[in-house]
Amino acid sequence: MNPAGEIPALPAILTVVLLVSGAVVTLIGSFGLLRLPSFYERVHAPTLGTTLGTACIVSASIIYFSALGNRLVLHELLIIVLVTVTTPISLMVLVRAARLRDGAEDDEISSHKERNKHL
Repeated sequence: MNPAGEIPALPAILTVVLLVSGAVVTLIGSFGLLRLPSFYERVHAPTLGTTLGTACIVSASIIYFSALGNRLVLHELLIIVLVTVTTPISLMVLVRAARLRDGAEDDEISSHKERNKHL
């Protein structure tokens, strides 16, 4: 017997809507990674897609398993908290590393121009 057939219509519809919207948001963030021009813009789009997409998908999981088990299932909230905290932190670390690298390259280019100007 399939347990999905035992779920009432409202939780099933909410689950489907949240799953599809989470997948679409994550996919849009992935397209942003491919289409945006600079590194800083490319790293921003998947971060938003990951955070919001994961929140929608985990919310769908909470609704589905709560309706299936006739009890509130909340242990998936830990996933939302961890993704919500770690994704922006990793974005900041990547951006700071890129800015440091860009600054070092700019310093190297300007010092190279100064050396050539004196020649």
